[in-house]
Amino acid sequence: MSLQVLAAGPQTTVQGAPRIGLRHHGVPLGGPADPLSMALANRLVGRPPWASALEIALGPARLRFSAATRFALTGAQAKLRLDGRAVPWHRTLPASAGSVLEIGPCLAGARVYLALAATLAADVFMDSTSTYLPAGVGGHQGRALRAGDVLAWTGEDRTLPLLETPRQLRPPLARRWTLRVVPGPDWPAGATLAELAGLRVGARMDRMGLALAGGGLPEVAQAAARSSEALFPGAIQRTPDGQGFLLLADGQTTGGYPHLLQVVRADRHLAGQLRQGDDLRLLAVDQATAQAALAHKHALMAHWLPGLRLP
Repeated sequence: MSLQVLAAGPQTTVQGAPRIGLRHHGVPLGGPADPLSMALANRLVGRPPWASALEIALGPARLRFSAATRFALTGAQAKLRLDGRAVPWHRTLPASAGSVLEIGPCLAGARVYLALAATLAADVFMDSTSTYLPAGVGGHQGRALRAGDVLAWTGEDRTLPLLETPRQLRPPLARRWTLRVVPGPDWPAGATLAELAGLRVGARMDRMGLALAGGGLPEVAQAAARSSEALFPGAIQRTPDGQGFLLLADGQTTGGYPHLLQVVRADRHLAGQLRQGDDLRLLAVDQATAQAALAHKHALMAHWLPGLRLP
């Protein structure tokens, strides 16, 4: 039993669990760029939140099921067709042997997640099947999928109930976003931080991070002479040209550009859906508010995704 890739789009990868607790060894977090959307897809097919699934960036993509199974799609909005018929998001869907799934170009959001009611075969690196492209490890031969690839699966469950994600748990999708931030370690003393608007996602967009055009970030004295320091997903750095760079799941573990802001953990999964041309507003909050927001989101998800903790 297998899933055959007929067309892979700009970048389709196998993703699984993040690699938590390894940054001191120089190993990035990895895992899905939007972990909540992947967990929701897995929930619909009776799989654990970090079970291997496909992350399909921007689309379009086409895949063929070799055997009957059940699957689910979450994440970015796109037109979906199974054997030529439109199918919905956020539901458990049945596929027949030979069925072809078509995922159109993403209309809002950047990444679609496809989960199967089966165990998707993938390479394991440091206890995770997540693909880390710069090192060529994990996933399917450590690389993005391409036409002709065949991904085996085992243990499919065709008896699952047909579920639908509760409306209140579906992450919002738009071309305009607001992310909450707290000051980073290099935010200049005395600089006012309340709101940064007028930012736009620039041309660079990959799993390592996003360029943010529009300026507005304060200068840091002697930034060019700085040594590298620890960094984390959600960090917003100021590049020498005055623009911003937002680190995502595969972002490096150290860097020398000033670390001015940090996207709060409750909003970090949303950053994985930003795409070129999207408008971005950064809203400053304090640490207590950031912690309360994360606790509230975990509580909201607890009945549907028990035990999930956003990385």
